[in-house]
Amino acid sequence: MTTSPAAAVNDSSFTHRVLPYDGMDQLLDGALPFLRDGVDAGDRVLAVCGTARETLLRDELGPAAAGVEFADASAWYAHPSRTLADCLSDADEAAWRGRRLRVLGDPVWASRSPLEVAEWQRVEAVLNVAFRGTGAALLCPYAATLPAGVVAAARKTHPETLRGARALANPGFVDPWAYCEQCDSEPLPAPPPGADTFKIDRPDLFWLRAYVSEYARATPLPEDGVQRLLVAVTEVVTNALRHGEPPIVLRMWTDAPDGQPAFVCEVSDGGRWPPGSGYGLIPPRPLAAKSGGRFGLWAVRLLCSVVQIRTGDHGSVVRLRLALPSSRPDVDRA
Repeated sequence: MTTSPAAAVNDSSFTHRVLPYDGMDQLLDGALPFLRDGVDAGDRVLAVCGTARETLLRDELGPAAAGVEFADASAWYAHPSRTLADCLSDADEAAWRGRRLRVLGDPVWASRSPLEVAEWQRVEAVLNVAFRGTGAALLCPYAATLPAGVVAAARKTHPETLRGARALANPGFVDPWAYCEQCDSEPLPAPPPGADTFKIDRPDLFWLRAYVSEYARATPLPEDGVQRLLVAVTEVVTNALRHGEPPIVLRMWTDAPDGQPAFVCEVSDGGRWPPGSGYGLIPPRPLAAKSGGRFGLWAVRLLCSVVQIRTGDHGSVVRLRLALPSSRPDVDRA
């Protein structure tokens, strides 16, 4: 993976720490020195939080608050891959200028489905790889009142824990790729009996796209979602035709796990992905894009709400999920 070209930023200076807290005093004991140190050092300092937390931090920081950018957490944490890409771009830009990006990021966990929670936890893991070389400092507060599984995962995805002003090595930290393997260890639920099934025998992408679009337009998927779906399906099917093994089968259906409706498109084949594929979890860096490198599965992740991949001796499956309109305003996070 290409690292940031800024010689002024030391690779070893990248930090990703969890700040566990039980009450506002513990939160402020860790957050305030982190933000103030960044302002004093001339870093680009960003605090991602809700309105009430922003007001509290501004009051406690006093004049130093003028050196902190505040961003609304619900907007910042809107889509896992896009948030990762935007934050990484900010870190690279700061590094180019010989500065450090310093982010206090208060993740949004409430109202998310288990599938969404798992994807955000995966992002917490892979950013330990993606941000190497940027020199960024990331601090993630986790309240003691969060579900036990969310807190337990934080110990696995953060190399260090912040206690007051002290950073301690986290004994529960898991290698990012090993963590991703754990996330994918459970098999995907089987497609429903009524799923539309299409066996792909030849690389005729024109008719394939026509077939997918006709099915998708018979569902509540908006037109912009149909267009994103077509680009994503084209990429996944092309990859299966080039690198997979027959039979290649496309399936489509709609479902609503946890009350959140989604359009689902799955492409399976008889091949197995090689180790170290990366599954498109990390954004290509600018140098790769300038050299003509393809964005592949990373672009697919940007286009879809959630992408699930399973591979093994019995073949491979790429399952694309796009959120469908719902009466709940927090459903379509993509």
